[in-house]
Amino acid sequence: MTPSFSRRVPDGDTVVRDVCDTCGFIAYQNPKIVAGAVVRYGTRILLCKRNIEPARGRWTLPAGYLENGESPVEGALREAFEEATAPIVIDSLLAIYTIRRLSQVQLIYRAHLDAPVFAPGPESQAVALFEPDEIPYEDIAFPTVRWALAHEREPGGPFVNPEIVDPKGPE
Repeated sequence: MTPSFSRRVPDGDTVVRDVCDTCGFIAYQNPKIVAGAVVRYGTRILLCKRNIEPARGRWTLPAGYLENGESPVEGALREAFEEATAPIVIDSLLAIYTIRRLSQVQLIYRAHLDAPVFAPGPESQAVALFEPDEIPYEDIAFPTVRWALAHEREPGGPFVNPEIVDPKGPE
């Protein structure tokens, strides 16, 4: 028998969710977690030219969704290797970005290469090191990449984008 779901507020909850009419199973929809890094080799920054949609042909940081059972640091290391075959070293957390409209939380790290060893992985058309004043900002894939590049230049950290809290309750 195929389960039937209806949208309702489950007992003990405050949010409308998909609930199985037969067994009461609640199908939670949770945010996606992205991990990535601003990777430096000396003064230059590693960027990947995307070979996949969205934003195919635009430049981005090595980053992507976490896999089940993976820590954010492990995810950032894996993404750098998948996209740029780059064996990076994580230095510190750079920023946490919450993108509510996409239900995403992004953890972006400061990282470095011990040697300029990299090449495009299957998700990248090209991989290159850019001096900060040579970054092709007109061809950057996502706003969060611009934010991370700006925050990477600032001392201190990590940066956490502010949450706007409505005293009347959640949106």
